[in-house]
Amino acid sequence: MTTLVESWGLLLPESFLRSPFFAVLAAFVAINTVMYVALAVAKVLPKVYVSDHLPTRNRRGEDRSMHRD
Repeated sequence: MTTLVESWGLLLPESFLRSPFFAVLAAFVAINTVMYVALAVAKVLPKVYVSDHLPTRNRRGEDRSMHRD
């Protein structure tokens, strides 16, 4: 029996794996993993500014440069 534990690691009984505590723990780990993946993907993507895509009224009607074309 000791060789089985040494080669596979510590095995948990099936009753513990089907307990409500283990189900809640597994759900927490799954949600936490999904959140961290979403945060990592959001950090890699470039920033999107909503104001760049919406029309605004603060555009100049004419050029105010010193070098007029």
